[in-house]
Amino acid sequence: MELTSVAVFCGSSDGMDPRHRAIAAALGAALAERGITVVYGGGKVGLMGTVANAALGAGGRVVGVMPQTLADREVVHEGLSEFHVVPTMHERKARMAELADAFVALPGGIGTLEEITEQWTWVQLGIHAKPCAFLDVLGYYEPLRAMIAGMVAAGFLRRRVADAVGFADSIDGLLEFLEATDPQIPTGTDTTPAP
Repeated sequence: MELTSVAVFCGSSDGMDPRHRAIAAALGAALAERGITVVYGGGKVGLMGTVANAALGAGGRVVGVMPQTLADREVVHEGLSEFHVVPTMHERKARMAELADAFVALPGGIGTLEEITEQWTWVQLGIHAKPCAFLDVLGYYEPLRAMIAGMVAAGFLRRRVADAVGFADSIDGLLEFLEATDPQIPTGTDTTPAP
């Protein structure tokens, strides 16, 4: 599929390893250089701000989406191409899903994990057929990969659903996965108990 926009979920802090920030900047710049709009949470701090600033610095288009409660108390990025304030977190995620062709997670906390796994769940339920992936250059998500394999082995997750999400160790690999993947899962087979 041709990507015109990618939603990026990531931490509102930088984390302890400065390499995470460097990877976030490289992703933002790479998306901009390919003419792909970045859709993200709208803040100017942490990895979120790094992705946005790198994309803007490379001449890219960046769209922020933030619920009113966070806009009232967070550091909003004022230099974005487009900024949406929505009433709730639920509407934030729905708006980002509308605006994006695909979803990517960089390192982050429970909010990042919740956002990307919700989009992956929507693929499973047939709500959309947009690819989801983790950019895992430094192995941050290796424990999650092991957990997903364990879910499959224990019979709680179907293999086709597990395979619908990607783990890439490079930006080029990530974009190749997103462009080549059609994560549409046949209905009627993935909400029943796994064998």
